[in-house]
Amino acid sequence: MLNLMVPAWEIGIRAAAVYLAVVLGLRLSGKREIGQMTLFDLVLLLLLANAVQNAMVGPDTSLIGGILAAGVLLALNLAVASLRLRWQPLRALLEGTPTLLVLHGRVLERNLRQEGLDLELLEAALREHGITDIREVEMAVLEVDGSISVVPAGGTTHRVRHPARFLRRPG
Repeated sequence: MLNLMVPAWEIGIRAAAVYLAVVLGLRLSGKREIGQMTLFDLVLLLLLANAVQNAMVGPDTSLIGGILAAGVLLALNLAVASLRLRWQPLRALLEGTPTLLVLHGRVLERNLRQEGLDLELLEAALREHGITDIREVEMAVLEVDGSISVVPAGGTTHRVRHPARFLRRPG
């Protein structure tokens, strides 16, 4: 139970590789506000955790092996969070950049498609803020956190707080 079946350095490298692969996979899956995860997002995360567990520790089922893998994941997450705050290119790479969806009352269809949105979903998001006609929108932006900011023509900024309902993964 306390003896490692796999060398500690191997568990560390495996855990780091899995961490990077999962971060990359989640990053490529699109913008999401974590607090607004759908049931499908939750199921995906639970299954991902189960799928990568053996990849991290291999045949090692020891307590020490699990604690070591968890420690590597926590340390990597702390390091990435710290680097992300200090180095703007890494932040843009990990978080992405805001995407303009509507400008001067005109929908930017290419950007909508790129983000896995369609016109019906955008209109539903706008209706949550009392906007019934896209021509009433000066600007709408899909933010890096997955929320949609809306600036009505001649108005103030609003944010849609339930963007997960409006976002679909591309593909």
